[in-house]
Amino acid sequence: MQSADEIKQAFLGYRMKISQEQAEKFKTYYEFLIEENKKINLTAITEFEDVVLKHFIDSAVAVSKFKGSVLDVGSGAGFPGIVLAILRDDLQITLLDSLNKRITFLNELIKLLNLKNVKTVHSRIEDFNQKQMFDCVTARAVANLQTLSEYLLPFVKIDGKAIIYKGADFFDELEVAQNAIKVLGSQVEEVERYNLNGMSRALLVLRKIKPAPQNFPRSGNLPRKKPL
Repeated sequence: MQSADEIKQAFLGYRMKISQEQAEKFKTYYEFLIEENKKINLTAITEFEDVVLKHFIDSAVAVSKFKGSVLDVGSGAGFPGIVLAILRDDLQITLLDSLNKRITFLNELIKLLNLKNVKTVHSRIEDFNQKQMFDCVTARAVANLQTLSEYLLPFVKIDGKAIIYKGADFFDELEVAQNAIKVLGSQVEEVERYNLNGMSRALLVLRKIKPAPQNFPRSGNLPRKKPL
């Protein structure tokens, strides 16, 4: 039987302290995720230790970088948005996903964990109308950086941040995405590499310095088909 104490110890191994209440919420999260994953495809990672490391801890690595209002684009099973909501009750988090089944899962999970600082929106990012409304926008495992920049940056306030989780190949993506980042009114503020049990990971922080042009993100899947 997986325990909340094991989760606390796993976080502590990466110099992250979490409370007993937070650990219990992560345990409940894991159990609900695995049960619901039998019905709909939420994650290919299902072993307890792997979910704790590759989903919970990986999402938590950036927790101190967030402030204020947060938009999690393509939230899926809630990574990183639900993890951030468990760890930071001072954040106001919006989870956006285009698949209604995932939104239903997230709503049930929010209720189960009694999270008061998070809400969901069922929408494609191209149809979402809250441009330049968020202090921070984030995504994890959604698209390459060139495409992702167009999905995220129009929704960041001036002087706000896009905080993006990437793998070992981030440097090549960053080179290719330079034009998109510039066109969309942003610049690279920080690149932080980290290691999770031998896995090379990175956090990319883009700061918004001026408004993105009004016609972004483009519809018709153009950010993927014809990236900037």
